[in-house]
Amino acid sequence: MRIVKADRSRVGVDGGQAAWDLSDIVEALAHPTNNSGLDWARHQPFPLPSPELLQRVFTGLRSVLFPHHFGASDRSGADLSSFIGHTLDHTLQQLAEQVKRELWLSGSALHLDLGALQRQANELTGRFAAQLPVIRRLLEGDLLAAHLGDPAAKNLDEVLFCYPGIRAITTHRIAHELYRLGLPLIARIISELGHSETGVDIHPGASIGGEFFIDHGTGVVIGETCIIGERVRLYQAVTLGARSFPRDESGALIKGQPRHPIVEDDVVIYAGATVLGRITIGAGSTIGGNVWVTKSVPPGSFVSQAKASQDTFDGGAGI
Repeated sequence: MRIVKADRSRVGVDGGQAAWDLSDIVEALAHPTNNSGLDWARHQPFPLPSPELLQRVFTGLRSVLFPHHFGASDRSGADLSSFIGHTLDHTLQQLAEQVKRELWLSGSALHLDLGALQRQANELTGRFAAQLPVIRRLLEGDLLAAHLGDPAAKNLDEVLFCYPGIRAITTHRIAHELYRLGLPLIARIISELGHSETGVDIHPGASIGGEFFIDHGTGVVIGETCIIGERVRLYQAVTLGARSFPRDESGALIKGQPRHPIVEDDVVIYAGATVLGRITIGAGSTIGGNVWVTKSVPPGSFVSQAKASQDTFDGGAGI
């Protein structure tokens, strides 16, 4: 195969399209020779999960969770119920297709015929849909926590429309439920859509209690095995991460082990703090800005940097 431009006279400084022989490049890209395992999926009868379609799923879900703000601001009563019903049905159909793709890709459903695979995808999607009222109640608590916790917040509408922390936790509440249902890939894709928009990186495996508030948000990182209690507040650039990565005898990373912090109820962690390892931050504690915490602290603790000192040099004195 040769892909060329017939009229070579236009190639050059006049801005015409160039002509290339792409045969070898196309062949190499279409048939990779590496052993990464990525090529396995390309030979399956199902396409891969789609970030573009999952973005539509998230948009649809957010519009039924908060219809007056994201889809039906001019509707009420039976008209609003009709909007929610129609939008939810369409969105769940899209989600079920993505669930089916992940089930096939994971290999867990290779023994199923197409009808059984679709039924399994529909069953998981239905279980997810049943949790949407719970997700809505959790998000209402998150909204209230943001409104009460930030003196700059004028009203709940502003918080819902404008706060990146609320966008991030909305994404997480949805992704976490999918993760719990055994769909880690589409959960992670949805999480990363929120991450790219807000700068807040929350792994869908993290367990986060109610009335959670991330103020400002940018640079926050919350690891996969974090457990966060009720009424916790984080500020920008907080990291709840792993201190080390255990390996097996062959040197490969051991995955799935608890390695991130446990943050108990009513904890505040200020900007730039780094909390690492499977440690516990006791209930009611305050972690000051830019501190590094690698050991558990008891309930009611206050952890801060050492006091800064300032010297005045008058006419060279003290130098």
